Amino acid sequence: MATPTPHNAASSGSIAKTVLMPGDPLRAKFIAETYLENPVQFNTVRNMFGYTGTYQGTPVSVMGSGMGMPSIGIYSYELYHFYGVDNIIRIGSAGGLSDTVKLRDVVIGMGACTNSNYAAQYHLPGTFAPIADYGLLRKAVDAAEAQGTHVVVGNILSSDTFYTADDGFNDAWKRMGVTCIEMEAAALYMNAAYAGKKALCILTISDHLYTGESLSAEERQTTFREMMEIALALA
Repeated sequence: MATPTPHNAASSGSIAKTVLMPGDPLRAKFIAETYLENPVQFNTVRNMFGYTGTYQGTPVSVMGSGMGMPSIGIYSYELYHFYGVDNIIRIGSAGGLSDTVKLRDVVIGMGACTNSNYAAQYHLPGTFAPIADYGLLRKAVDAAEAQGTHVVVGNILSSDTFYTADDGFNDAWKRMGVTCIEMEAAALYMNAAYAGKKALCILTISDHLYTGESLSAEERQTTFREMMEIALALA
């Protein structure tokens, strides 16, 4: 497909090789205005804001993904296949499951379980395990250590449902050692695998499903700086 696409107004060459991808387009705007030098907005289609600038002299882009696997599936596919992007780093919020994570902890998704049917399109003769790129994961852990941020590396769940009718849903995943729940990483990891590209998901615990603690929408948009700075260090 030629660029621009129906979902992205960027012209060829206007997006960096590494893209940070928060779910919230306003978080993308915040990152661009706070961290990037000379940011240029390349997309406003559907208010899914995207920007390219430099961070410590290195070109980097940031773009919202929207909520859920169908949405990040579209945007990340286009970035990998039509815009020549090599690395996508999801930076998002998550609901804590494990007793080992607490509010504002940073979690790096080594693997992404899912209740989604996203992998059915590949017609695989079994179950695919969506995993992060190890090189990006290792650099993220090193960057976190350098800034003095404790991170939890483990399995996460990418769920198609935010509100579920299954009362035992959270307990079942917690029993299997899953750290937290979000809604996008598995599709991103699968798109990266299919394209032969790299992906990583870095999350901040915005609420805990067992303690009942939670952060406001504004806090989720503007205060997850440790996660943002770890991701920027990977560009």
